[in-house]
Amino acid sequence: MAVEITRTPSSNGNQKIWTWSGWIKKATVGMGSGDYQMLFTANIGSGSRYTDVFFREDYFEVFGGVYSTSTTTVDINVSTNRKFRDPSAFYHLVVAVDTTQATAANRVKIYVNGVQETSLKNYQGSSVVYPAQNNNTFMNVTTAQNRIGASGGSYPFKGLMTHVHFVDGIAYTPSTFGESDSTSGIWKPKTNPSVTYGTNGFFLKFENSGNMDLDSGDNNLTFSTSGTLTQNVDTPSNNFATWNALDNYYASATLTNGNTKVATNSSAYSATLTSLGASSGKYYAEFKLIDKGSGYCQIGIKGKQPTATSDGVGAGSDGLAYRKDGYKVLNGSSSTYGTSYDNNDIIGIAMDLDNNRLFFSKNGTFQDSGDPTSSTGAITIPTSSSGFYFMGISDEHNNGTNTWEANFGNGYFGTTAVASAGTAPSEGGIFEYDCPSGYQALCTKGINSF
Repeated sequence: MAVEITRTPSSNGNQKIWTWSGWIKKATVGMGSGDYQMLFTANIGSGSRYTDVFFREDYFEVFGGVYSTSTTTVDINVSTNRKFRDPSAFYHLVVAVDTTQATAANRVKIYVNGVQETSLKNYQGSSVVYPAQNNNTFMNVTTAQNRIGASGGSYPFKGLMTHVHFVDGIAYTPSTFGESDSTSGIWKPKTNPSVTYGTNGFFLKFENSGNMDLDSGDNNLTFSTSGTLTQNVDTPSNNFATWNALDNYYASATLTNGNTKVATNSSAYSATLTSLGASSGKYYAEFKLIDKGSGYCQIGIKGKQPTATSDGVGAGSDGLAYRKDGYKVLNGSSSTYGTSYDNNDIIGIAMDLDNNRLFFSKNGTFQDSGDPTSSTGAITIPTSSSGFYFMGISDEHNNGTNTWEANFGNGYFGTTAVASAGTAPSEGGIFEYDCPSGYQALCTKGINSF
């Protein structure tokens, strides 16, 4: 079901000048022809008149016009030439519209991570379509419903969205909403930006679990939400691992729920790995088995991207897996280790790359009397030619399937929050069970802490 946040302006605002800003983490790549994902739209008459901010395929676009069965009038068609194909990173996207400008190219500006896009195109034609000078868009009109995340239940955005601003009456630059980190130089959000929102402007942080569509701007506007919004600690300031949609060629797995849920393919048993890996440090994550399937599902770590449909987690010398029958698997060979696991069991991985030790837990109990803070019950981590390790799942036979929901520290399995959060790591993360002392979630702050 699409999650859609809506509001219809109670009074008219500025149709000529406005700004939209949002931090976006896509979950999908390689979007096909006709695949749209709506970020923000103003819509009159069930879509017959509209101004949209959205992804068309993998491009970011601003589009507006009037549509009917007999004629279509396009007022705006400004699309990036670049494609957005990194599902592991947050993008800061800004659209600044000011149709009063004398120069056509100044009437619609697109910025990515603080930098203005100068390579633009008309997705459907030969040249960019800028609005006519002093043209009214459909933003800030009492008859135009604002929609965030979908459009009338269609074209849902698939991914994460945070710190969404809409400004009525001012065309801001990205420096209003973001800034470069003084240490890393990475573009990051301003948590309390100085913004004049105008009549219909708003600021949605999506951080209040009891009121997810709370307006944190000056207007305190009220929104309606259809579908279920889930709070996420995965933010531009602390980016958490997900399953890697870019490394899915051999696995052909189905990734959903912001790439935290994975269902393997019955014709392949290649590993599905995390978007973040590490070469040092200590990391913890949890994985709930939803459907064990008929094969031999396994979970563990791997030191390189798969190179074949048969390259499962425990298939090579660079990975090690905990199989559903309780065995551990290395280089295709299995040996006794712990107890078997089944549907709804939660498997924890504690990966100590500083001491070359690996531990697995089942429902909070580490197997083989393991203690992640010592060498007790440790499995020696095999050598990785890349020097990096990723967490992963797979099957052991190409006629089986299995489904997992991962909690990399975001506090959810699928859309269900953890039942009772355990001890949290110091650099952020919410887990069902205690995160072992000295371990971190597999996130940017966690990695940078070592």
